[in-house]
Amino acid sequence: MDFRLSTLGQARRILLLQGRLRSNEPTQILVCAVFGAMIGALISGLHHLVDLIHTLAFNLSGGGTLSTGIGVDPWRILIVPAAGGLILGIGVAVMRRVRPAEVVDPIEANALHGGRMSMTDSLRLLIATLWSNASGVAVGMEAGYSQLGAAILAKVGQYFRLRRPDQRIFVGAGAGAAIAAAFDAPLAGAFYAFELIIGGYSVRALAPVAAASLCATLVERAIVHPTALFFVGPFPTIPSWFYLMFALLGAAAAGFAVLTMQSVTWAERLLKRLPLPQWTRPAIGGALVAAMALVVPQVLGSGHGAIQELFDRDLGLVLLLVLLVTKLIASAISLGSGFRGGMFSSSLLLGCLFGAVFGQHLAFLVPALAGQQTVLMLVGMASVAAAVIGSPLTMAFLVLEGTDNFPVTVGVLVGVVVASTIVRLTFGYSFSTWRFHQRGIGIRSPHDIGWLADLTVGRLMRSDAKTVVDTTPLAELRASFPPGSTGRVFVVSQAGDYVGMLDVPAIHEDKAAEPGARTAGSFAKDGDLYLLGYENVRTALARFEDKEVESLPVLESPTERHVVGYLSEQYALRRYNQELERRRSAELGERDLFSVGEPPR
Repeated sequence: MDFRLSTLGQARRILLLQGRLRSNEPTQILVCAVFGAMIGALISGLHHLVDLIHTLAFNLSGGGTLSTGIGVDPWRILIVPAAGGLILGIGVAVMRRVRPAEVVDPIEANALHGGRMSMTDSLRLLIATLWSNASGVAVGMEAGYSQLGAAILAKVGQYFRLRRPDQRIFVGAGAGAAIAAAFDAPLAGAFYAFELIIGGYSVRALAPVAAASLCATLVERAIVHPTALFFVGPFPTIPSWFYLMFALLGAAAAGFAVLTMQSVTWAERLLKRLPLPQWTRPAIGGALVAAMALVVPQVLGSGHGAIQELFDRDLGLVLLLVLLVTKLIASAISLGSGFRGGMFSSSLLLGCLFGAVFGQHLAFLVPALAGQQTVLMLVGMASVAAAVIGSPLTMAFLVLEGTDNFPVTVGVLVGVVVASTIVRLTFGYSFSTWRFHQRGIGIRSPHDIGWLADLTVGRLMRSDAKTVVDTTPLAELRASFPPGSTGRVFVVSQAGDYVGMLDVPAIHEDKAAEPGARTAGSFAKDGDLYLLGYENVRTALARFEDKEVESLPVLESPTERHVVGYLSEQYALRRYNQELERRRSAELGERDLFSVGEPPR
């Protein structure tokens, strides 16, 4: 008895906590802050773990990171990427047999699943990303970091049964905290959440996301005392007309960003054509990256260390071009062959190289621009990364937090806006949504479109559809459905299959019809117009508008044509508008924004 009472009391306390978090915004902010701090500690530990693995696996002796290419053992370059790819390929093949479903990442979770994520699948992706990064290929850890952070707060939200809009905010807060800790940049982390994971800025989401990102950064700084992603010296004065050069660089960066995203698809298609099992592709990709790294070791790793090397050293145009081309190819092969990871860090390095190449060419035409090389590298870095990742303000804030220089940040913002706008209007995808497109998932952004799948015809239909057998005589039909009783009746065969719709006023207006000679089947029409239970409300509304009908029957399936209900256009439109209003209210942080209150007296 005591055990039962204890269990009952514990259940009540859990329900009380769930109710408080579900309806209390300050409590949600506090929870995001606490778990954001935990995410910051985890990301700090993972970052140092990757550095330690690189030191051991590649026998680093120069004291730098792997991507600098300094002190890397050539024999390890030959062995580690290919061996790591082989183990990864075998592991992924085994896992697909055990758990064949694709991992749902934060963008897909917020767009289609209302912020619901699997911790098991997220840990599986984190391990694959960690192993890929440890193998030394040209991928970053950011995809694993954001997956882990988003999954942690997603599970917290699922445990407390948050409303769908709040659940989506928790996913964004977790991902933003992870990125903030990874780059020691709370503003960049927060705007990463807004732009890439939530899909917009709102007052309701501001506090939870900012609290998680800030606490993650503070904990990361307390644990590891991080150094900046890049350190640059004092900047020269930027002439006003030079902002035109930043816009020109942004336009060029847009084209290069599209090339970068497409190159991954090209590499993947070429490797798939090889007459070898799929699980061998990562090993082949690792071997190809290793072959390039023997000549240009800077292609290894995510690229963090190499960015600082570019700012510290004055490289010639030929060497910059070699680094740019080889890093682009290595990144494409790494991701195209099946290694897990994102293009966040790689796009930063590629953009920095692209800006340096652009600056060297400009210096030939206008020698006075040689002193602006560093600024052009920063603009190129942010512009390419913003176009690839799809988060322009994230990159602008990343530069601002790294340089503490507002004029440079304004120049970066010019390039970022131009690059991201051109890519959005022409190519139409970021790297994440482009990969979704390749998988056949029609997601262009993290905006919540999953609720449409939940608002199905089966949920909206009425099940009391009026039906009549097609052999029913006209006299009986008129007696059963007198004028004004109903508008439409659905005609079925003697086997119960749908035949068509019958307009009740029409059978009473047709005075010339002989009651004994006509049946319900002779009045039936539009037998090919119907809805299915699994179709969503937008599909139903489009069919109503296209066919100019007011109601349609709902059939069991295209082959089993039994009428299970019906749906009217008026009701479907009202429910659709109600959902749109409710979700707009949630986005703006006002749950009763569209409610009609009593007028003041």
